Amino acid sequence: MFENLSDRLTSVFTNLRSKGRLSEADINATAREIRVALLEADVALPVVKEFISRIKERARGAEVSQALNPAQQVVKIVNDELIAILGGETRRIRFAKTAPTVIMLAGLQGAGKTTLAGKLARWLKEEGHTPLLVACDLQRPNAVQQLQVMGERAGVAVYAPEPGNGVGDPVRVAQSSIAEAKRAQHDVVIIDTAGRLGVDAEMMQQAVDIRRATEPEEVLFVVDAMVGQDAVNTAQAFMDGVGFDGVVLTKLDGDARGGAALSVREITGKPIMFASTGEKLEDFDLFHPDRMAGRILDMGDILTLIEQAQRTFDEEQTARMAGKLASGEDFTLEDFLDQMMMIRKMGPIGNLLGMLPGMGQMRQQVNQIDDKDLDRVAAIIRSMTPAERAEPKMINGSRRARIAKGSGVSVGEVSSLVTRFFQAQKMMKAMAGGMGIPGMPGTRRKAAKQVKSKKGKQRSGDPRKRALGPAAKGEPEQQQQEPGGLPPAFGGGLPGQLPPGFQLPDLGDLGKKR
Repeated sequence: MFENLSDRLTSVFTNLRSKGRLSEADINATAREIRVALLEADVALPVVKEFISRIKERARGAEVSQALNPAQQVVKIVNDELIAILGGETRRIRFAKTAPTVIMLAGLQGAGKTTLAGKLARWLKEEGHTPLLVACDLQRPNAVQQLQVMGERAGVAVYAPEPGNGVGDPVRVAQSSIAEAKRAQHDVVIIDTAGRLGVDAEMMQQAVDIRRATEPEEVLFVVDAMVGQDAVNTAQAFMDGVGFDGVVLTKLDGDARGGAALSVREITGKPIMFASTGEKLEDFDLFHPDRMAGRILDMGDILTLIEQAQRTFDEEQTARMAGKLASGEDFTLEDFLDQMMMIRKMGPIGNLLGMLPGMGQMRQQVNQIDDKDLDRVAAIIRSMTPAERAEPKMINGSRRARIAKGSGVSVGEVSSLVTRFFQAQKMMKAMAGGMGIPGMPGTRRKAAKQVKSKKGKQRSGDPRKRALGPAAKGEPEQQQQEPGGLPPAFGGGLPGQLPPGFQLPDLGDLGKKR
């Protein structure tokens, strides 16, 4: 959603970094470019004015004029102000001292309240709570049935005493759900309320009545991030009519300009608490202003990437793999498949790469990456016998033809996979050997050999010969290590050059069909 804004701001800062000192004209030009970028992203005009005013005030201050790198200071100021405009710090749910904690969802029809109720319930369940979903949207056709389906998918109980479709009293259902939660020992109650296509008095009154009847700890306003400026107007209307404690943004995976996300919090003064980034139940998490600001400025979101990995990766399996590598055992195709499937569970590869710093400049190549390529690799490995996965060297021509036929690919693709796997296996063995790093397995043995080989060498008495080194003795120049380069155990070569197998991947190749 923020791709266009991110591209514009990245371009502004690229031009800024080429300047040693910033003049008043440079600051004004930068502020003007940022203003245009924000307005094009559909950020509300009052928010843009206040944002630019704060940036210009700080950019003219001592923190920039006395900085060694003024351009970097301006980037830091913009990052700080973006974090502030998005809420400053992560706001978490306030839980009641005495269970159950009541959370009420409010918003217009089509914003995604019912789906979000299921996502929130699933998230709370993973946090160790026992939520109860309450169907109080008795107006929209099949809204009750939709919530029941979401509850079943999330593995959460649903309280729906009324059939809906215009039948039943939502206030009475909400009130009786508290007693049901206490009886069944649910510590959180999530109330899904009715919406309308637009703000009207009947919807507002119903929401007010439910709030009075249940006295929720949190009233969350659910807003569709793709609506644009209208989202700000709706949020203000709900704030005045019902009141709410936090905002939940849905459909952040869309291609709209995303200005609502930067405007709602500033206009209403209420924090953005959660964000929904996809259609799946797991595409939902706390909203972190600092991480979102980092994504917008193409600084990446490594913390979210790490958290996703921790949730997805099996600790026992990861520990077993680490022990296997440390002991020097062979890295098999079965291990490769396990690791690939764990990464696949984390989500689309393009999304994962997008969390890395600087990936905004490679967005076109990242967007070309097709997750089906990983599925094709998995199909090839699964078409092999257990013996072939454990010992790929036995895969001859006839076996490759059989594997290709079983996985629906060409023989060339099977051969390419096996070849690349052998390269990866060599790299794993090098890692298991320690590669000359103190404390890593295999280091002591190599160090002992090096010490032994040094014994008995004669030291020349001529200082000129000692200065020339091996070249004076006629030894090949290739054996000399380049100054500042990597040690021989890392591959040697030019200064800073990585050995074969350790280079960064060419992302452009990932999207190409073989």
